Amino acid sequence: MTHIRKLLTATALASAAVFAQGAFAQTAAQAGVEAPSAAPSQAPAAAGVAQPAPAPQNLTAPQSNDPLVQKRSANAQANAEYRSAKKSANAEYSDAKKQAKSQYKSQVKDAKINHKADRQANDSEMKDQMNGQSAQQAGAQQQGSTAQP
Repeated sequence: MTHIRKLLTATALASAAVFAQGAFAQTAAQAGVEAPSAAPSQAPAAAGVAQPAPAPQNLTAPQSNDPLVQKRSANAQANAEYRSAKKSANAEYSDAKKQAKSQYKSQVKDAKINHKADRQANDSEMKDQMNGQSAQQAGAQQQGSTAQP
């Protein structure tokens, strides 16, 4: 069913494009302007490809003198400005929050590295002190054993 609908739509678009080209050629001939010739390779609508839609035009109505209409449009404009300001503020806040979070993480990482380095330095210092005490004790025992014979 949808396949048939697609075929009918494509056929209708193609016939509308051909009709529009014929009407353009007829009005151009009446105006004395030479109409562009439509070669088969230049007619994408005939091949089932839809023509792009024309650019939308911004149509504005004249301002009303009614105070309620003026108030409504002023409120709409103020709301639009508020929403855009709120979005930009939220974007700035989230960027600042992300930056602060990454800075905090880097500080925590640096603190962990410093703590680990301090602990290793303290351990090595304590081992050196213990090795020094045991060497002194061993030296004292050797001196004491050689003096007694």
